[in-house]
Amino acid sequence: MANRVLSIQSHVVAGYVGNKSATFPLQVLGFEVDAINSVQFSNHTGYGFWKGQVLNEHELDELTEGLERNELLNYSHLLTGYVGNPLFLSRIVGIVPKLRKVNPSLVFVCDPVMGDNGQMYVPKELMPIYRDQILPLADIITPNQFEAELLTGTKMNNKEEAWDAVRLLHAKGPKTVILSSTELGSEDYLLALASYSDGTKSTRISVEIPKLPAIFTGTGDLFAALILAWMTKSNSDLKGSVEKTISTLQAVLKRTIAHAEEQSGGKPPSKAHLELRLIQSKSDIEQPTISVTADPN
Repeated sequence: MANRVLSIQSHVVAGYVGNKSATFPLQVLGFEVDAINSVQFSNHTGYGFWKGQVLNEHELDELTEGLERNELLNYSHLLTGYVGNPLFLSRIVGIVPKLRKVNPSLVFVCDPVMGDNGQMYVPKELMPIYRDQILPLADIITPNQFEAELLTGTKMNNKEEAWDAVRLLHAKGPKTVILSSTELGSEDYLLALASYSDGTKSTRISVEIPKLPAIFTGTGDLFAALILAWMTKSNSDLKGSVEKTISTLQAVLKRTIAHAEEQSGGKPPSKAHLELRLIQSKSDIEQPTISVTADPN
């Protein structure tokens, strides 16, 4: 089956988060992308003011029915990101079997977007749905440290506790677990942990991610999309896929910072200045220069 992704996550008119952050990189890397927008906002919520619409579970049903009636549910991948409605997330649970009926080899990549830095920004009712219903269906998950702690009911104070949490996440279903970022590195580095385990063989790697002097939005969405692409193109080479994904992110973020500093004229950059420079990073997305090394654990 051709690489064809159904991506269910947020959409913004201006800027790059959710489907706006994921679609272009996937298309550049040769994937067809069909997007369902869980929300449509004028801009991301970090601006402090936004307007827009939220897709409800009945509207999701209508879109899915239209695709099904026209025999368009033939996807190689399902990618999910921000969902703010528990009933909407529960409907996604029901979509996965429909997609796997058409393509039993469907790969489900789930970014369980719930919060960061100790704070949830979705209703707390979403967490048990992710934990008990979504994770058993997912092949690859990409939570950050806070989301992994929520899903496992544990705290990560060191690397060993993080690997314990990864084992708990594997036990819930996903064969590939990637903690996209943790604060378990150092003053200068975040730490990403990635693991593959199918019950008979396993691989574990960690990557130090250089910290950059800015706060970005949409990086998790870009991370999940790139992992989907490189795991597919590399025949599930975890080390190479993580290195290419993080190297691409570093290139995009450095270009974004340079642009923000140029546009802000010496003043602190605005939210608009720090929107990801995705289009300008097309060559880095297609052929990333490897700038980080994944170490075996």
